[in-house]
Amino acid sequence: MPRFGAGEISAGFSHKPVMNGVQRCENGALKNGVIAVEKVFVSQVHNGGLYKRPFNEAFEETPMIVAVLTYMGYGILTLFGYLRDFLRSWKIEKCHIATERVEQKDFVPLYQDFEDFYTRNLYMRIRDNWNRPVCSVPGERIDLMERFTDDYNWTFKFTGRMIKGVINMGSYNYLGFAQNTGLCADASAQALNQYGVGMCSTRQEIGNMDKHEELEHLVAKFLGVEAAMVYGMGFATNSMNIPALVGKSCLILSDELNHSSLVLGARLSGATIRIFKHNNMQSLEKLLRDAIVQGQPRTHRPWKKILIVVEGIYSMEGSIVRLPEVIALKKKYKAYLYLDEAHSIGALGPNGRGVVDFFGLHPRDVDIMMGTFTKSFGSAGGYIGGSKALIDYLRAHSHSAAYATSMSPPVAQQIISSMKCIMGEDGTIVGQNRVEQLAENTKYFRRRLTEMGFIIYGNGDSPVVPLMLYMPAKIGAFGREMLKRNIGVVVVGFPATPIIESRARFCVSAAHTKEMLDAALREINEVGDLLQLKYSRHHFVPLLDRPFDETTYEESED
Repeated sequence: MPRFGAGEISAGFSHKPVMNGVQRCENGALKNGVIAVEKVFVSQVHNGGLYKRPFNEAFEETPMIVAVLTYMGYGILTLFGYLRDFLRSWKIEKCHIATERVEQKDFVPLYQDFEDFYTRNLYMRIRDNWNRPVCSVPGERIDLMERFTDDYNWTFKFTGRMIKGVINMGSYNYLGFAQNTGLCADASAQALNQYGVGMCSTRQEIGNMDKHEELEHLVAKFLGVEAAMVYGMGFATNSMNIPALVGKSCLILSDELNHSSLVLGARLSGATIRIFKHNNMQSLEKLLRDAIVQGQPRTHRPWKKILIVVEGIYSMEGSIVRLPEVIALKKKYKAYLYLDEAHSIGALGPNGRGVVDFFGLHPRDVDIMMGTFTKSFGSAGGYIGGSKALIDYLRAHSHSAAYATSMSPPVAQQIISSMKCIMGEDGTIVGQNRVEQLAENTKYFRRRLTEMGFIIYGNGDSPVVPLMLYMPAKIGAFGREMLKRNIGVVVVGFPATPIIESRARFCVSAAHTKEMLDAALREINEVGDLLQLKYSRHHFVPLLDRPFDETTYEESED
């Protein structure tokens, strides 16, 4: 990546975010220019200006009584947690949590016991909702190993029976390529016979194969960029490449809801990190403007580089990045853009080519395009696409390229086969049909849940569908009740989400038939009535209207 400084503010630009080609005046009239973000409703952002299609994204306000009861629930659990810890200290209650050995009692502890308070007293109560062993192909239906606990979820034992035919509403199998039959599986099996399983070397040594070269050329063609590089692990694609792109005297502007791999990569880079509110262009532009005007702390020298880091689809919120606006700000302030398309590649856009395709933008406008093969392609690993200069630089400086074992050949073949299917290069329209089916399933599933009265977060086109549960007791209850009805779901709570925003996260797949979705919706409706989860009052708070603290940021300075 070129290492020139961040540019100055161009004269004549308004300091308001560019949106939709209009500006709302004090009296509510509109005129050419830009629109005041604090007045706009999300459903109005379409047809002209930066957006070429409707962009409907709203978050319903948490009912006050629900928020109060949720805080009370966590408060009661915390009080009982302290009581149980007191009983454990007097050996009245047995504790199975790991502790330091007696021989090491005078050592500095490897970990603080209090840090496990949440694990001991809250998570352990509902631990049976996670880590369920799957013993089948992770497709639209899965088989689970039945298990039970006789010590309050500290340990589990297997009954020897299987729970068969569970409708899988939790996997990222967006296009249904997680299969053990069909052209992709057959091609992977052939690659396994020809190349074996592992490479036992890095790409820079003796681990570079013709399959890797073929895959990289295909990925570059799929994305519409000059070149691409693939990696064996999606998480490491972010955490090990961001430090190669930015460093000391550079600035990273990161969305507050970015994935932990992006957060880790930013921290490892040594660059200064500042956080902007989720998808809030006011917050992002203020940080950009301040960075240009004030420069680096203490010295006030210009930043070497300013890197904006965002995701295509945010996997907990189900929201889609406001990419046209981000690109407009990036161009205005001469910053770089790093786009993580882990969930959006394959799942968005008329051609399945991600959020850039979804908005009808040019790939040239995104400096670093990152994504993973673990979701829509039913495989493993990740990629970075961009200019040839960028990829050549990463081949020499990326830790993932220099030290990580290269991608397994059967895994690479699975990606090649599924990507060609999406592109239509296999001579069929199966891939295009799957992309269209996913979009149809997503809209249908979201619409039905909203009609039932649930609070649903995110964008109307996002296959990630968060259903709000709120109260801690309902996290475990919802997961258990759904499994009783042969529906596999993912439930999420604090600290993975804000304390009052616990949720169930559904992932829609093109492999789901309408009958499967209707069956799941029937059971969700029944469990929703049982647990009283239908909180919706259809009082939406658009994301741009969410208040933000302009001083909220994190810095790592010398």
